[in-house]
Amino acid sequence: MSQPTIAEQAARLQFPPGFTWGSATAAYQIEGAVTADGRLPSIWDVFCRMPGRIMNGDTGEQACDHYHRLESDLDLMAELGLPSYRFSVSWPRVIPSGSGPVNQAGLDFYRRLVDGLLQRGIVPLLTLYHWDLPQALQNQGGWTSRGTVDRFVDFAVAVGQALGDRVPGIGTLNEPFCSAFLGYAAGVHAPGLTDRHAALAAAHHLNLAHGRAVSALRPITKAALSITLNLHQLYPASASPADLAATGHVDRIANRIFLDPILRGSYPSELLAETSHLSDWGFLADGDLAEISVPIDSLGVNFYNPSTIAARPPDQLAGSWQNDPDRTDGPTEWPGTDLAVAVPMAGPRTDMGWPIRPDSLTDLLLRLHRDFPGLPLYITENGAAFDDRPDADGQIRDGQRIDYLRAHLAAVHAAIAAGADVRGYYLWSLLDNFEWAYGYGKRFGIVYVDYPTQRRIPKASARWYADVMRHNAIDS
Repeated sequence: MSQPTIAEQAARLQFPPGFTWGSATAAYQIEGAVTADGRLPSIWDVFCRMPGRIMNGDTGEQACDHYHRLESDLDLMAELGLPSYRFSVSWPRVIPSGSGPVNQAGLDFYRRLVDGLLQRGIVPLLTLYHWDLPQALQNQGGWTSRGTVDRFVDFAVAVGQALGDRVPGIGTLNEPFCSAFLGYAAGVHAPGLTDRHAALAAAHHLNLAHGRAVSALRPITKAALSITLNLHQLYPASASPADLAATGHVDRIANRIFLDPILRGSYPSELLAETSHLSDWGFLADGDLAEISVPIDSLGVNFYNPSTIAARPPDQLAGSWQNDPDRTDGPTEWPGTDLAVAVPMAGPRTDMGWPIRPDSLTDLLLRLHRDFPGLPLYITENGAAFDDRPDADGQIRDGQRIDYLRAHLAAVHAAIAAGADVRGYYLWSLLDNFEWAYGYGKRFGIVYVDYPTQRRIPKASARWYADVMRHNAIDS
């Protein structure tokens, strides 16, 4: 392969030496095999069987059949030149009932995955929890119960003891905001509840589970420990005092409810006051915040789009808008609160209806740099869904995705140039997959999956991203 010319090199935005590149997936979205080798149902298996919950009645029963196609998928990663791969471990595969003995057959799958990555020179980044809570624990209250915290620590220790000697990075939770507020308040994710008090309790117990798991993992692994948050870059709909206050409120209930206890050892006092009509916060016990705020080695940041926030009109009753943050035809009540709404943004959108505003990623990263100086950051998810279809020659020319990725990587580069300590980027997603409530109707992958045949076809974006990773740079 020819080397880039001097002019081509000058036109590239170069990333720092040692910058980590990779791609990401999640267990329930790709593995399938939901009853194989002792695995028992998760909350998503049950949620998928509820009529009307998942688009087209889709389920994760087969997904990408990654469980049975592990070796060929690992070969595909190597062919694409992935330096690192972020995956999650299925709790109901490893400890099927959520508590009790480890299911060795399930754990062995992840041993094969990690060993296969290392044999191919791909660095594993392990996420313990990406939303697939064992249904048996949900039957006991799920994340509203402190007992689930203890069971999560048991799960973390089991995985840490089995894989912690050869996995250099472990993340505790992926996007606890979605687990708590989309699952327990908005009802659009499993377990499908609409109880704001329950959502606040779930958020706190997720924080506590993270902190206790970090403490339990420190003595048994040298892996760097982190958590991944889907942080929201928020803009007020106007300069009115009401909209400014609503934006501050959403920042507290969407971002600071996790950032502050984990990194500062406290919840925002304003948040406790603002939500007092929803909960007395009786689930917050003495000593919890000290356990939550144990040091972490880095912070994972998932980002797709920003939001514009307005105060809920006073003549509208709480719950007057459907709790669906993905609607774009009008204001939508922010999940977990009755005090603010998200207002649609003008401009280009992805197939999810999400606005494409790459500069907002720079804003978010610089905010984190200002608020938490010295904390290393990794982009653990960023990507876009588009309506990908093979051309007549069988190729998938997804130029819109390449444009999205190029612009967002340029935004990351701008944040680094301004001082943010961003050390890596994981593209979402490696494969088209089960996109939660959207079923198989949305495609985020840089590899096309023909679901009836399970054939994998790398898209144009896969070849483009391989060039980015190889040169540690993007064309500007």
